[in-house]
Order: sequence, then structure tokens, then C-alpha cells
Amino acid sequence: MKRILSTAAVLALAGLAFAAPARADEAGEKAFKKHCATCHTVEAGKNRVGPSLHGVFGRPAGQVAGFKYSDANAKSGVTFDEKFLETYLTDPKAAMPGNKMVFNGVRNENERKAIIEYLKEAK
Repeated sequence: MKRILSTAAVLALAGLAFAAPARADEAGEKAFKKHCATCHTVEAGKNRVGPSLHGVFGRPAGQVAGFKYSDANAKSGVTFDEKFLETYLTDPKAAMPGNKMVFNGVRNENERKAIIEYLKEAK
């Protein structure tokens, strides 16, 4: 009986050790919900406190219809790409001084990268 239990325990632990990691989109969605979803959505045409982030990649800042942007954002001349989003998500106030987003940034590099990958798919 001991041998059966120990073999079962070993197999169970082995299964945990070889379990597939979470998919990148799951990690991104989780990080997005944690840091962004209070104010933003990735649903096209649906703004909240912040604008919809649907199709944010390649989009100039301050261009979502129906959303009132700060002058700093609307006149920034920034186009959202991976490099700028990395900077912006790290420290929004430093990346775009004068923007009205009340958010201190995402300190965890893995979460930032997951959010960026998630937003790439939000189109």
C-alpha cells in the first residue's frame, strides 16, 4: 500500500512539474485586468474613464472618438508602439508630462510586457 501511495504521489508531483505554463494572452489579460481595466477596455468604441485601448498599436495618441483627452496627450505627437508603451506603462507622468491619467505605472517588468503583448492582439 505504501508503494502505491508513494508512486501516486510521485506521479502527481511530476504532473505539476510538467504542467503547461499559462498562455501569454492569459498572463496579459490578467495583468491588464489588474492594472488597466478599472479605467480602460479593449472593446472597440467603448470608453470608460480612459479611452478604449482597442487597436492602440500604431495609433497616434489622443485619437479615440468620443474621448476628451488632456492637451498633453492630444498634442503629444506620439504614436503608440511597443517601445513607447514600455516607457509609458513604466511611468505615465514622465513619459507624457501633463497627461491626466491618474496611474503610477506598472513596476513589474513581466506584467508590463504581458500587457503590451495583450494590447497587440486587441485589434
